[in-house]
Amino acid sequence: MSSKLEHTTTRQIAGQLIMIRMPGTVLDAETAQFLRDNHIRAVCLFRQNMVNAEQLSKLTADLRAVMGPHALIGIDQEGGAVVRATWLPSPPAAMSLGASNDVALAHTVGAAVARGIRSLGFNWNFAPVLDLNNNPANPVIGERSFGSDPQRATELALAWMEGSLSEGVACCVKHFPGHGDTHVDSHRDLPTVDKPRSALDALELAPFKAARRAPAMMSAHIVYPALDAEHPATLSRKILTDLLRTEWDYRGVIITDGMDMHAIAGRYGVGKAAVQALAAGADMVMALGNRSTQEETLTALTAALSTAEQGSNLDSSNIEARLVRLDSLAVTYPCAAFGYLTEPADQRLMVDAWRRGLTVTGNPQRLADGAKVRLVACADASGDGVAEAGLPASAVADLLARRYDVDLVTFDDAEAFDWAALPDDGRTVILASTTRLRYGARARQSWRPDLHLALWNPFQTLDIAAPALITYGFSVAALDAVGDWLAGTLEAHGKIPLAAMVSSDLQSSQSSQ
Repeated sequence: MSSKLEHTTTRQIAGQLIMIRMPGTVLDAETAQFLRDNHIRAVCLFRQNMVNAEQLSKLTADLRAVMGPHALIGIDQEGGAVVRATWLPSPPAAMSLGASNDVALAHTVGAAVARGIRSLGFNWNFAPVLDLNNNPANPVIGERSFGSDPQRATELALAWMEGSLSEGVACCVKHFPGHGDTHVDSHRDLPTVDKPRSALDALELAPFKAARRAPAMMSAHIVYPALDAEHPATLSRKILTDLLRTEWDYRGVIITDGMDMHAIAGRYGVGKAAVQALAAGADMVMALGNRSTQEETLTALTAALSTAEQGSNLDSSNIEARLVRLDSLAVTYPCAAFGYLTEPADQRLMVDAWRRGLTVTGNPQRLADGAKVRLVACADASGDGVAEAGLPASAVADLLARRYDVDLVTFDDAEAFDWAALPDDGRTVILASTTRLRYGARARQSWRPDLHLALWNPFQTLDIAAPALITYGFSVAALDAVGDWLAGTLEAHGKIPLAAMVSSDLQSSQSSQ
């Protein structure tokens, strides 16, 4: 056995190869002992673990004390709807930056995100998203993508990444080999992207091949028949080892997406899948389930490492190489809290970035102060498994009430809502889209607002035949930008970074002439 693995039990070696999530907002004694006993060095924290900066800084400090100097503490602080530490300056969604089309802005935003989360004790951010959103029906990527053009989206995403790295926070680009052209959410089922290799090379794979400097890359739970007809990427040696490691010579850390997602756990079982992922070439398994599934993962990995044949992807030399890569990541991007000295400046930066992404389609018209409007919106926008919470209708009503006489009409189910039942009383009708879900046939055929505020998923503007204002997100800064546009003090200069929507908007403008 090599020196790296001496004096360590097989289970403790397995523990160094998984990342877990934990309950609560404090490090309880039982969880601390679980981390120590199993030599677990990686934890991902979510909004359920966070209260405020003081509490979170204490939690990450306690985790570092238990996990040691090579701790990896991760977070999904992408921007837009996918942020966990909500009190930090709110970064615009990737697609907002795509609409701004400014590489320097993407770099400064990435750096500011890193400064914020580093101040809280994080050293690993699961961002940026490199998926190209070329499928309007995609249920999970949406505004998380920088756009559909492989060259420009890659330039913007890698600028964001370089900004983060310059501030000492490791990035993990995702979701390799590309989640943008799926119509199924892998949280719920197993998607397939069935394209020839030449098409994948030209589109999906291009950003990831260009991102070989990324310290880490996250695998997708998706089947790509042209690459491996049998296994999803997370479990595919052909994809993780033959393509990524051998053909592209990628030397960073490969981590799986959450193995609790139904695409994996529901089909393979978490323990078996964890073994398959490491055998395929992953360095770390994201075991984000509960304690029971984490124990199942550890038990399965321990058994597999104990019986691994020499020359396999699970033998001692290959496992040591994984540990070296993980140690290198932690040493290069050390985990320690730093004072957040630039928070006011970063807040101003984020506000400006949101404003620069604001986009219009179909020539929307502003209303005079005091106009009578009817706001139609979903009563309460729930989370979608990626973003924990949407925007309640009352928040949009409050925004519009600053200028207008607002009558709020809410719905729970868009497909059951009867647009024709709205009073014909001369009020200007504004639809606010505050969920990620696309609209169904009934809304597409019958809803006719005078103005559409697309406050989350820009693809919803393809469903509603109306002039639209697109924010790519619903942060306070995004809503304030909407208010300023309505007041005439802000113009919308963003350009939609999606080929499908650009062609649709062009056709709409031509037909209206």
